Amino acid sequence: QVQLVESGGGLVQPGGSLRLSCAASGIIFSISAMGWYRQAPGKQRELVASIASGGSTNYQDFVKGRFTISRDNAKNTVYLQMNRLKPEDTAVYYCAAGQYYSGSFRQHPGHVWGQGTQVTVSS
Repeated sequence: QVQLVESGGGLVQPGGSLRLSCAASGIIFSISAMGWYRQAPGKQRELVASIASGGSTNYQDFVKGRFTISRDNAKNTVYLQMNRLKPEDTAVYYCAAGQYYSGSFRQHPGHVWGQGTQVTVSS
């Protein structure tokens, strides 16, 4: 079955950096688009960034220029490099496998969210 394990979160001061990892199994990773989501307390889960199987990337405006999504197909792993972090970036970060429809990333139907990894940005 599909399993996605997020790691790399932690506590960081504003302006700092973190690198998140998502290790995937149970999918043909090399042909899967991947996305990073986040959910802050009391708020809806939102898409942060996505990457196609061929490596093209998409970012939401609120992280553009600060975050970088990448993938290593040999390791079945997706990364999210987060720089110049802000307190409003505080959330639990999740990854998901999906596809692009009309240019937009969509998680696979029936996707079950894992535990995610906590990112806390605070002085």
